[in-house]
Amino acid sequence: MKTVEYHFFVEEMSCASCVSRVEKALRKIDGVIDVSVNLATEKATVEANGNVKLDTLMAAVDKAGYHAVKITEPEIHAKDINKQASLWPIIISVILAIPFVLPMLLEPFGIHWMMPAWLQLVIASVVQFGLGAKFYRSGFNAAKALSGNMDLLVAIGTSAAYGLSLYQLIIGNNDHLYFESSVVIITLILIGKWLESRAKHQTTQAIEALSALRPEVALVRQGDQEVSLPISQVKVDDVVVIKPGERIPVDGVVIDGASSCDESMLTGESFPVSKTLNSIVTGGTINGEGLLMVKTTAVQADSTLSKIIAMVESAQAKKAPIQRIVDWISAIFVPVILLIALITLLAWGGISHDWQQALLHAVAVLVIACPCALGLATPTAIMVGTGVAARHGILIKDAEALETLHNINTVAFDKTGTLTIGKPELVELDVMGTETADQILALAASMQAGSEHPLAKAILAKAKSYNYAQNITSVAGSGVMATIDNHEYYLGSLRWMKSLNAYFVDMQDKINELTKKGYTISFLAKQQSENGVVILALFGFADVIKPEAKNAINALHQLNVNTVMLTGDNQQAANYVAQQLHLDKVIAEVLPQDKANYIYQLQKESQNIKSSNSNHKVAMVGDGINDAPALAAADIGIAMGTGTDVAMHAASITLMRGNLFLIADAIDISRRTYNKIKQNLFWAFFYNLIGIPLAAFGFLNPMIAGAAMALSSVSVVTNALLLKRWQARSEAK
Repeated sequence: MKTVEYHFFVEEMSCASCVSRVEKALRKIDGVIDVSVNLATEKATVEANGNVKLDTLMAAVDKAGYHAVKITEPEIHAKDINKQASLWPIIISVILAIPFVLPMLLEPFGIHWMMPAWLQLVIASVVQFGLGAKFYRSGFNAAKALSGNMDLLVAIGTSAAYGLSLYQLIIGNNDHLYFESSVVIITLILIGKWLESRAKHQTTQAIEALSALRPEVALVRQGDQEVSLPISQVKVDDVVVIKPGERIPVDGVVIDGASSCDESMLTGESFPVSKTLNSIVTGGTINGEGLLMVKTTAVQADSTLSKIIAMVESAQAKKAPIQRIVDWISAIFVPVILLIALITLLAWGGISHDWQQALLHAVAVLVIACPCALGLATPTAIMVGTGVAARHGILIKDAEALETLHNINTVAFDKTGTLTIGKPELVELDVMGTETADQILALAASMQAGSEHPLAKAILAKAKSYNYAQNITSVAGSGVMATIDNHEYYLGSLRWMKSLNAYFVDMQDKINELTKKGYTISFLAKQQSENGVVILALFGFADVIKPEAKNAINALHQLNVNTVMLTGDNQQAANYVAQQLHLDKVIAEVLPQDKANYIYQLQKESQNIKSSNSNHKVAMVGDGINDAPALAAADIGIAMGTGTDVAMHAASITLMRGNLFLIADAIDISRRTYNKIKQNLFWAFFYNLIGIPLAAFGFLNPMIAGAAMALSSVSVVTNALLLKRWQARSEAK
């Protein structure tokens, strides 16, 4: 039977366990073959046989406690979730929590102040059942699915503290109220949820930024006229006119004209690529100085750019949702605590027949098990770790990345703009005639004055003076010619020089040497009546390696991290850079559609590396649009802050200063933060493992239980704050 693939959005998911419940509900439907739910894009993809209807799938999602929404625009790749969670609930909650926190801050100074009990009840009720209503809804959905999550734990713990306080208030015991516990816990969790929504929004921006590269209109030749059409109306075999400086709207082949195109979005290569008759052009790249007529070969979903967008989304979907340690524990912890509290109530009530005392013992169990420390264990360490990293120029946009980065054992680098400066520099000048180097540079600069070509800028940056040039003519894809002091000069490629029958001094060895290093070579020649066209000088251009690159690679090797170059540049240029930096592996001439596959291959290889750490991960470092699929496919994507917005949106970590040494720093702060998380979880459970049995056996009253709970919170927060003493490895050198 023919299979059908359905796509729809799922709203109101908050964590990985929500994804799991939605997938579980969909898989129960007869005829469903495969299910993938992407938390970042809030998009569900379901493969099923023809008997399954979309309405049936959406109804199953709604029944599971979530909201399914149809996709009305077929070209939408990701749900528009630009509207981030409102800050107002956070602000209100913080303001309402201040009066509860203030007495604890004033106590060390001998100031004893407390809000009236009735006012505590009013404020706590607003926070508990107003601002905290979402935790009850999410917790109810988890319980209904016979599962447990952090929201359910928060709802139970805060309800226990609130309920005990209300009971104490009713019996007139106003000295033992625990409203501050419920208010502060809900406030902190709300802040964490808001930060999560920001991280999720960053994930979708990669796709949005890629989509923005596709021009909305194209100039199509129809007979003797040129008509501007929406890109959706352009068909295969249409002839599209592309003017100088315009972004190319379609994939196609050049049928007329000559130019050079900036294809750095595809290859990462900073040098323009010549385009002449029958050359292939790609949608989203930028046309240079010439007018091109292009016959369309692919549009919309079949274009290279659309496939890159699809790969980014697919790579995000392939990332297995990482179940938070706390969420996993909560699934077991919640029913166990409820069972212990119930046993405590029944045992004490049955033995002593004092059901009021039995209730207090049971509530003490719930209070000591309140998830304050458990809830703070991970986020406090992450917040401190990300804050410290940010101050050192490491922007970690995803808390999951900070937890995952410590397992990195392989780092793959793009070359251009990442390991290198990203723009050509004039690094070699060989003079063949009697002119001096300054004279040669002056001649070349006069021919390039005002040009925006990268090689021209490299020459102009070195020249100390200019000559007066006339009749400057650009020869698309070859070079430039001009008249200076009544002599004709030519500046351009080796191929062009040969077509001019230029006379070469014996320089083949030099050409071979520079070619082996991956240099781009140009020649300056002069028309001499007696000798024809004579070569005056050879120019060698290179994308220079960043000064800190070698030390950065050494720092990674010291952390037992393997280094790989993954680049679209030619093999010779890649090998030269790899040798200079002592990289472990080189993969060159890779197209964007292959980069993600190489990352998957590296992930498999990293599992075979012998190490005491069994969870091996691969990071990708890049700066260009062409790196976006690989950044999304990698376990951790690291973007250079000096690169494109697309790369930064696709990555989980951005190096704001563009300093490669920060990669080792990022791994180091991740390892330290992860250790703090484990230590915090130990302290959180230490108090529970000691306190719960004591409470169940009646050795702890709710007041002492509350104090122990507060102490556990202080322990994890204080331990997390120790991360502020971290010093970046790059600054310690």
